[in-house]
Amino acid sequence: MEPQFLAILMVITLFTLILVGVPVAFSIVAAGLTFGLIGMGVDLFNLIPARIFGVLTNYTLLAIPLFVFMGVMLEKSRLAEKMLDVLGHLAGRLPGGMAIAIILVGVLMGASTGIVGATVVTLSMIALPTLLRRNYSHSVACGTICASGTLGQILPPSLVLILLADITGEAIGPLFAAALVPGLILATLYVLYILFIAWKNPEKVPAIELEEREQYSRKELWIEFIKSVAPPFILIFAVLGSIIGGVAAPTEAASMGALGALVLVLLSKRLSLDVLRGTLRETLKITGMIMFVLIAAQIFGLSFRGLDGDYLIEDLFSMIPGGEWGAILFMMLILLVLGFFLEWIEISYIVLPLMLPIFHALGIDMVWLAILVALNLQTSFLTPPFGWSLFFLKGVAPPEIKTIDIYKGVVPFIGMQIGVIGLVMIFPEIALWLPKAIGWS
Repeated sequence: MEPQFLAILMVITLFTLILVGVPVAFSIVAAGLTFGLIGMGVDLFNLIPARIFGVLTNYTLLAIPLFVFMGVMLEKSRLAEKMLDVLGHLAGRLPGGMAIAIILVGVLMGASTGIVGATVVTLSMIALPTLLRRNYSHSVACGTICASGTLGQILPPSLVLILLADITGEAIGPLFAAALVPGLILATLYVLYILFIAWKNPEKVPAIELEEREQYSRKELWIEFIKSVAPPFILIFAVLGSIIGGVAAPTEAASMGALGALVLVLLSKRLSLDVLRGTLRETLKITGMIMFVLIAAQIFGLSFRGLDGDYLIEDLFSMIPGGEWGAILFMMLILLVLGFFLEWIEISYIVLPLMLPIFHALGIDMVWLAILVALNLQTSFLTPPFGWSLFFLKGVAPPEIKTIDIYKGVVPFIGMQIGVIGLVMIFPEIALWLPKAIGWS
């Protein structure tokens, strides 16, 4: 049997296993080992240990558990709840003020956790009941929470960006710097959208009632802002600034961020044995899942290349019209569709390594391409019917929230995200000017 035919069967088997409910990591290993042994024989086992050792000793990947610990600690300590309350009351005089506060908290949490599931679930549990109590439109409330929660996909220190740095061979600093402006543009568009709704249909996003606003004086609110919002912001700024500015390596900055989060929670008197135990357990679970998938992807990628699958990919892209732009659009479409069914980590470590050599050969800027991929994967979290953020919200939403409310709510945000992808494609300097300005390229 031709090796390339086995490569095609391996991919089909992988998707079949996933669709019938086999856990993704086990599906990857099963498909990779089975067809690798058929096509390459026991020589496959001579190659696997070196690939696994390479993953486990990768110094860059050490930043993953540290950043996860930092984000989960801030989440478990319920600092996000306090931030939302303070920002919501500060902006509560305006129609849509609470929704804008959710977007701002989404930015801060995205820049601290980098974990979409944790952010969406946290925002849903603390913000959705409040919005419903204040008579917000169900669709606007759901769309705002889902979209704000996914900002962690693009805002550094996103786990997506850390893994994309490893896959593309680029330094993390340039990727963090390149992602910052597109991420903030996206958040700004979200705010402008809420302000437009407040202007056009204020009854959908009503202001906080006067009686509730009078619970805090203006002075008390600003004091709470300094105590609850400013410290996490300073911590995030210090960690990201040290990486983007080249002062510290990502792993060094991540370790200081983890320690800083621990100190921050301690000073806020929210640190307890239960919080610490829950943080460590969640960090171990997330890190273990990521590393297992990375190891599984090494086996799959090794088998796929051993079966000449990389030549299949080259032939496929050579058939796409439009040169390098046609290739980029084709890849973006594939990633968006795959995002309906697979998690971003499987897409990043199975699909991307098969395609990236094509773009290396074309001389495409890998930093720019990585930002387009990150934005694309972020969009896939919102696309019905299988967007993961939609499932996260539905899983914790009260009964009055219908699935159609969630779908209707995310559609405008999907449009904005696709718009930002288009802007970054047409004007690469949106992503590349900051890395150039600080001397990364």
